[in-house]
Amino acid sequence: MILLASIAMTQLVALASPGPDFFFISQVAASRPREDALKAIFGVTLGVFVWALLALLGLNIVLKQLPWLHRGIMTLGGSYLLYLAYLLMRAALKPIQMTARNATTVKQRFFLKGLLTNLSNTKALIYFVSVFSAIVTGSVDVSTKAMILGIITLETLVWFLFIARLFSLPKVKQKYQQYAPYIDGFAGICFILFGGFLVYSGLFGALSS
Repeated sequence: MILLASIAMTQLVALASPGPDFFFISQVAASRPREDALKAIFGVTLGVFVWALLALLGLNIVLKQLPWLHRGIMTLGGSYLLYLAYLLMRAALKPIQMTARNATTVKQRFFLKGLLTNLSNTKALIYFVSVFSAIVTGSVDVSTKAMILGIITLETLVWFLFIARLFSLPKVKQKYQQYAPYIDGFAGICFILFGGFLVYSGLFGALSS
């Protein structure tokens, strides 16, 4: 129980720290219908599940043996975050007044974007490996590891459902519509920083494997 509680508290602190997932989901929740926000949340949650599972299975050992693969994953992930930054900055510089008609015709794959947003942030793997190596010992059995995976996944889902609910409140949506160019611009800058750091780390090996 102490192990599971430690994992839950550590994950909650990590979730409370704003990152690409937070900015992506809050922006979708404030600007799009509830259905799109849910798709984004499910995509991000699946990404967290994948990273946590890979960490529990020992992917870090493979990456240490193949540092070029680690750097390649980081570079590709950072490049996708930079692409999202480009989309946000373009929207900020050229705000589009959406009508009810064209808003329904614009279809975006929010589940896929949520999944890729999380998977592109390879710092998540480093985080899970660090946490598991410090808390989860070799004596932990498979059932306990499954419970850890379930807690992390469920906690992520509940947290981002709360964030989406908060940013989908009418007053928040109204403020977003009023300041959309500035908010999108700020989010774009954050994505540039996240993505740029990963690309730099991938190309020049700034992060230790």
